[in-house]
Amino acid sequence: MKKVFLIHGVNLNMTGIREKGIYGTDTLSDIVEKIKAYGEKKGVEIKSFQSNYEGRIVDIIHSAYKNADAIIINPGAYTHYSYAIRDAVASVDVPTYEVHISNIYEREDFRKISVIAPVCKGQIYGNGINGYFEAIDMVADNG
Repeated sequence: MKKVFLIHGVNLNMTGIREKGIYGTDTLSDIVEKIKAYGEKKGVEIKSFQSNYEGRIVDIIHSAYKNADAIIINPGAYTHYSYAIRDAVASVDVPTYEVHISNIYEREDFRKISVIAPVCKGQIYGNGINGYFEAIDMVADNG
């Protein structure tokens, strides 16, 4: 069974409460439960993390080295400016997929830039929580 670290970044703990028209009404717990169930069907074990602290996210990414087959990350707002998270992803040599619930390219201008995507194996956006399922499919099929 492949092991995936699922990392949710800043403010994603407020999913289901904040901006429901953009992020939906499912809480982060609801979303993680669905992702874990989907992963199980695909032979992918999901270990989930959430932090509002950049350094903690970096620590989790570092711990993926030799402990995970892939990373699926929604960095939240860190997507647009966290070179620390970008460098952590680049340093661990673990296939990483960046996922966003909303279409970041149809929102505010600052959201159209990801400093993390260039070091990821793929970026999925605008498909709601189905984007996480797509990332799991990619891990199951390719790593």
